[in-house]
Amino acid sequence: MEDFQTIAIFNYSHEIVVLKHLLEQEKINYFFENETLVSVDPFGSFAYGGIKLKIHINDFEKVQEFLDDLNNNLKIV
Repeated sequence: MEDFQTIAIFNYSHEIVVLKHLLEQEKINYFFENETLVSVDPFGSFAYGGIKLKIHINDFEKVQEFLDDLNNNLKIV
């Protein structure tokens, strides 16, 4: 897990659904820190620091492109 870095932080679990699908399609290793915690206690999201998308440093540029596309086209990230 040392080679994984946070690339984005989300406040609500519904914000990660599309991104999760894209990452799985591209077979990119990732995990969402605090995902379960925030889904159980959504009002505590800010206290927990949100849902952090952690990816391997080798996939950083590719995932940044996904995030930029989602931000420009879907306005969900």
